[in-house]
Amino acid sequence: MTTLTPLESLHEAEVSHAVNLPLPLALSSLYGPLRFPLHAGRPYVIANFVSTLDGVVSLDIPGHSGGAEVSGFNPHDRMVMGLLRAVADAVIVGAGTLRAASADHVWSATYIFPALAEAYQELRTAMGKTEPPLNVIVTARAEIDLSLRVFQSGEVPVLIVTTSQGQERLCKQPLPASVRVAGTESTADGRLSARAVRDACVAHLRRSDVILVEGGPHLMGSFFAEKCLDELFLTFAPQVAGRESSAERPGFVAGKSFAPERPVWGALAGAKRAGSHLFLRYAFEESTRQVEGAA
Repeated sequence: MTTLTPLESLHEAEVSHAVNLPLPLALSSLYGPLRFPLHAGRPYVIANFVSTLDGVVSLDIPGHSGGAEVSGFNPHDRMVMGLLRAVADAVIVGAGTLRAASADHVWSATYIFPALAEAYQELRTAMGKTEPPLNVIVTARAEIDLSLRVFQSGEVPVLIVTTSQGQERLCKQPLPASVRVAGTESTADGRLSARAVRDACVAHLRRSDVILVEGGPHLMGSFFAEKCLDELFLTFAPQVAGRESSAERPGFVAGKSFAPERPVWGALAGAKRAGSHLFLRYAFEESTRQVEGAA
C-alpha cells in the first residue's frame, strides 16, 4: 500500500486510436487513465526522464548520477516510473545508465516502487504479460560488469545489444541462462543505431507492444535522430542544478544536434502535477499527428 496523493491532472489531449490500458484501482486512482495509440505490427516506443528546471538529467558525480538526486527522491516520480515499466515489454538502457545505477538495480516496476508491486503485477497480468520486462543493455564496447544483480539474479530476462566485436568478447565469458547477447553493426561514429536496438528487442520478444527507453542521453539522441520515439514522459523537478565547465551534466539528449536545421517538435499529450513537480507527456512523429488531428 502507499500513502501517495493522486496526481492532479492539468491537461489531457484526445488521441485518435488510443487504447485505454487496464489499470487496477490502486494505479488509476493515483495516475488517472493511461492511454496509448498502439500500432499493429510495430512497438510503441516511449521514453522516461526526470529533469531539473535548467535541463540537467544527471549530476554527473559518482554516487549521485541517478535520476533520484534530480527528482529529489520524489515518490510520485518513482510511481510513474514503475507504471511505465509495468506496461513495457522491454526497458532499454545504455551502458552509462547501467554504471550510474546502484549495483542491485533491476529495471522492473517492483524494484523502483515496491509499495505498488501487487498493483503493477495485476496490471501486467491484465495485459497478458507473463514475465518481467526484458532488460536491454546497449553497449558498443561490451565493457560492462557481468557480476551485477541484473545479470546474475535471474529476476528479469536480459538482452545485451552490442557490436559483433562486443558479442564475440562477451560470449567468451560464462553468461547466466537469463542473459542473451545480440550483435549488430555499429554506425560511423562507433555507436549502435536506435533502429538496430529496437529491432533486436522485437526479435527477442514474444510480444512487443510497448518499449520503454530510460537513457542515457546519447541513446536518446539516436532515438530522436532516427525518428524511433513515439512519446516522451518528462518529469520536471523544481530544482536548479547548475553547470560548470569541469562537469558535463547533460540534458536528456546528447551527441546529436537538431535545431535550427532539423528541429524536433513535440505535441503536449498530457500534464499532471504533484506539489511543485510537473509530469509531462510529449508525442512525436506519427503520435504528434494523432494528437494534433484529434485536438
